[in-house]
Amino acid sequence: MFYILGDIRALLRLDQITIDNIFFRLHYKATMPLLVIFSLLITKKQYFGDPIDCIVEHLPTDMIDKYCWIQSTYTVPELMGAKVGEVVPHPGVYNVPPERMDSVRHHKYYQWVVLFLFLQAGMFYMPRYIWKRWEAGRVERLVCELYRPIVSQEKKQQRIALAVEYFSRYFHLHNLYIYQFITCEIFNLLNVVGQIYLTDRFLGYGFLEYGPRVLSHLQDEDTSSHYLQDEIFPKVAKCVFHKFGPSGTIMRHDALCVLPLNILNEKIFAFVWYWLILVTVATVLGLVYRLATLTPEVRRVLLRARSRLADGDKVDSISRKCYVGDWFMLYLLAKNMDAFAFKDFIDALTVKLVEKEHLL
Repeated sequence: MFYILGDIRALLRLDQITIDNIFFRLHYKATMPLLVIFSLLITKKQYFGDPIDCIVEHLPTDMIDKYCWIQSTYTVPELMGAKVGEVVPHPGVYNVPPERMDSVRHHKYYQWVVLFLFLQAGMFYMPRYIWKRWEAGRVERLVCELYRPIVSQEKKQQRIALAVEYFSRYFHLHNLYIYQFITCEIFNLLNVVGQIYLTDRFLGYGFLEYGPRVLSHLQDEDTSSHYLQDEIFPKVAKCVFHKFGPSGTIMRHDALCVLPLNILNEKIFAFVWYWLILVTVATVLGLVYRLATLTPEVRRVLLRARSRLADGDKVDSISRKCYVGDWFMLYLLAKNMDAFAFKDFIDALTVKLVEKEHLL
């Protein structure tokens, strides 16, 4: 809970210590808030009215509304492209006899959309939560006030001395640190790919091709063509209610139900499709970048580029002797420290490591 509250505070601060990269932040600082917003938006009845309104004769509408909301509605997939007003009253809506009910498509997802999106948001935060637990505030404690451009000289020297002492003592012992971060990056990729397939399962196996088909339909000038959004998110559907009649026989009542929330659902999941693809591509690029940082020359160039004011030869000397975990810790310090403070840190670290004969 404290880690989550800390990230909420981070959204309101510009001086937050950074312990990851932009590819990682796409998951918990962009995707997670988006899904939470979508989840909350669906609950706003004042904008979209009741989630379901059903029409049926001789039965209370409130009772039928609740029943059809709980039990699901259905459409006929093979009639989605039928002529509206001539063959069917609405896309996929038709009187199906009991013996042919196996040919219909039931829509059971809509009562769970809010919870599903909220749980998805939690899953996108989970790798961040795990990484913060493993990282345990190490970079934040080393940097302290050194991210500020103005700090007293005495405090600055104390903090630099503490960081130098830590780094020299644990030199060549940081590989587990970066391996834990890489593990969380892999978790991010597995999660976003898993969420795509989980959403596909949730929507009745209609999500994988949803984005391209929606875009294709928007570009199609033939308005009579089959509309995938009506198949997955029908605005009007059927519901069957059975009850005992006066003589004890079972009576069947066909209800016509309007699902106004699907106007919003179809747009939310169209956006989610493209967003998840974007996040997947970005995450893959992030892992390619991480693989590149496993080579010493790439690490040297990146650290030198991040160390703007530090002496280049000193940065190169330290970088050449660093294991990948040491480099990753140095890179995070360079990212978070003020440029002048990091220059002083590199100068002091060079002296310390030369004394320990690491750079000789």
